[in-house]
Amino acid sequence: IERGGTIALANKEALVSAGEVMMQAVAKHGATLLPTDSEHNAIFQCLSGNRLSDVAKITLTASGGPLRTWSAERLAAATPAEAVAHPNWSMGAKISVDSATMMNKGLEYIEAFHLFPVGLDRLGIVVHPQSVIHSMVEFRDGSTLAQLGPSDMRVPIASCLAWPQRMDTPLAPLDLAAIGELTFFPPDETRFPATRLAREAIVAGGSAPAILNAANEVAVAAFLAGQIGFTRIVAVVEETLQRSNDAPRPATLDEVLAVDQSARRQALTLLETYAFV
Repeated sequence: IERGGTIALANKEALVSAGEVMMQAVAKHGATLLPTDSEHNAIFQCLSGNRLSDVAKITLTASGGPLRTWSAERLAAATPAEAVAHPNWSMGAKISVDSATMMNKGLEYIEAFHLFPVGLDRLGIVVHPQSVIHSMVEFRDGSTLAQLGPSDMRVPIASCLAWPQRMDTPLAPLDLAAIGELTFFPPDETRFPATRLAREAIVAGGSAPAILNAANEVAVAAFLAGQIGFTRIVAVVEETLQRSNDAPRPATLDEVLAVDQSARRQALTLLETYAFV
């Protein structure tokens, strides 16, 4: 960033935790961030040639994860194997659990807030189980642009590598007739409150997003290790945020890292409270 380079950003956690610091540096040094996350890359493509001032709403799509239709009671008993069995994407264990809790979408919500500064009131989330539409941008004239593609990270990676041009990929063309239907649902923040926590972290600003991310990493690791139940993940995150509400606003990367470490220590102390007996 300090060299004013063009960066394909593949690490959402950096922007979630240090968004204010990073974006100030991007503006200062004239750097360009190309988002590699499929949703943000989709938004980036939809915004190409358009002005942010013309945007009415940006909508991130979420698959809903493997546990989307589960009851609250069943979610409480979900195992790591069930939580990582994503129906559409092939991903690592941690991000798969984040998808199951909807925290991944919460982190992406914060990421979008920094990458596309249209204001929180113009950012939304919709559950789209087929993962064909990767995000949408509605403009003030009533037009909505959406980016469609297979659930394959080679698409957004190719977009970043070739930008501002295009490149060939070995992927099969999208066959909408074979897919048959595309469905959409509002997120259920009663069963999956992670997106609410992310929104509250944006409103709180300062250290809150870094605390949310750090506590989530601790809680997910504990769940994967069999120490806490699935629904306890977000509970640990929420209580860590509540207990850390006096954390200072970080102004440098070192201060962001200090907030991160403090939040991890706080989350670790809470694991005993939420651990299986």
